[in-house]
Amino acid sequence: MAEPLPYLDLLSRLQGAFLAGIDDVPAATRVPWCGRWRVRDLVVHLARIHHWAAAEARRRPETPLGRGPFDLPELYSRCAAELRETLGELDPEATASTLLGPGPVAFWHRRQVHETLVHLWDLRTAAGRTLDVEPVVWVDTVDEVVTVMQPRQERLGRMAPLDAPIALAATDVAHEWLLGGPAGDRATAATRVSGPAERLALLLWGRTTADDPALVVTGDEAALASALERRLTP
Repeated sequence: MAEPLPYLDLLSRLQGAFLAGIDDVPAATRVPWCGRWRVRDLVVHLARIHHWAAAEARRRPETPLGRGPFDLPELYSRCAAELRETLGELDPEATASTLLGPGPVAFWHRRQVHETLVHLWDLRTAAGRTLDVEPVVWVDTVDEVVTVMQPRQERLGRMAPLDAPIALAATDVAHEWLLGGPAGDRATAATRVSGPAERLALLLWGRTTADDPALVVTGDEAALASALERRLTP
């Protein structure tokens, strides 16, 4: 992205919305797009991820949280605060453990914003509610998948290379990407998917499908289907 987003402010706002939403839906409610997960699983997962990421940022061993059962709002509030305080205390340019090896603490500013955003969408969807987040934030979610997550998944052998690159175009915030190919070489794309940045991000994260009415698909639909069957994200 051209300019970094105010990640720590965004993280605080998204975490606050997630915490506020925990009591809005019964803990046993199914979470669409998350397999057999219930809301309780979603809350514990995100709390654990925050706790783990705080340890990674400090380059320290993670202290296990235990198996539960947990008081869900208390657990999430505690782990969310731990992450915010950790990232606020550390120099963004200090060395942390990241998904890409040693790197700046700032890696976790961005990563945890998008982890929280996607799971906030999960929680709101489970509650039958919508989520209003600025398109530029969703643009950055797409960018993270294209430039960080998918290449990492391929490098780790968690997915085979795409049969052909996929062009992605956000229509609400003018931005384009090439998934699975060299940036800027969109002529090699077999398929083009255009639509709002939110729907593109949700497509890459497996939260919607190519027949989403907000998306327009042109070109080789089979190549797109093949790409979406792979583990583009962890």
